[in-house]
Amino acid sequence: MTMRALSLGLFALASMLAAPGIAQAQAARTWVSGVGDDANPCSRTAPCKTFAGAISKTATAGEINVLDPGGFGAVTITKSITIRSDHIEAGVLVAGTNGIVVSAGPTDHVVLEGLDIDGTGTGLNGVSVTSGLATFVIKCAIRNFSQNGINMTSSSPGARIFIKDSIINFNNGGVNVQGAGVGNLVSIVNSLIDSNATFAVQATGTGNTIGMADTVLDASPTALSLLSGATAVSVGPSNVVVGSGAFTTTLPFK
Repeated sequence: MTMRALSLGLFALASMLAAPGIAQAQAARTWVSGVGDDANPCSRTAPCKTFAGAISKTATAGEINVLDPGGFGAVTITKSITIRSDHIEAGVLVAGTNGIVVSAGPTDHVVLEGLDIDGTGTGLNGVSVTSGLATFVIKCAIRNFSQNGINMTSSSPGARIFIKDSIINFNNGGVNVQGAGVGNLVSIVNSLIDSNATFAVQATGTGNTIGMADTVLDASPTALSLLSGATAVSVGPSNVVVGSGAFTTTLPFK
């Protein structure tokens, strides 16, 4: 056997042995901590420092949990995943960029729960959704972004965002949804969208729809901005809207 053949054989064997280790590196549940380290495996006893560090070690459809208070940085999400904090300060503090970008696959689901997302006045969008089937924003605070608190430009047909129990304030715009002919839907329940400089909620384009229940739009010059055939639906007389604009349809409670 030549030296070259021997080297190739050893390389192939090393690759085969390494492959299982790579697969096992991704866990169904990972952890971040304010005193963690991204060199860690992101286990509960050896947590990571940032969401970006943890996401590469978390399996598709897995979950990143927050162990203790901290600032966990911006992250781009390209797969189904849950990032959850339960009654623990979980900060995403950014400047000059987006806070969380969802750029997932056409059947992927992303859950963001219990996060405090702050753009410090120069951040672009708090949550920017460019693709993915469904994004859930639950119990989040999103503020101080120079563009929008939540910005949806998804090209995935039938994409939707579900916003619940959240506060979106002090941004240029509150919630913005647009997309060319793909029928994006944003549902907002029991949330406060307040003191955004230009609009509370905006939808642009035929087929793009905002649905709202038990939500307050206040302290923005335009409460509901509906452009180029977009629609907004109020479920029952449950919403408080202060500012210009009106729902296109009101549905009764059933």
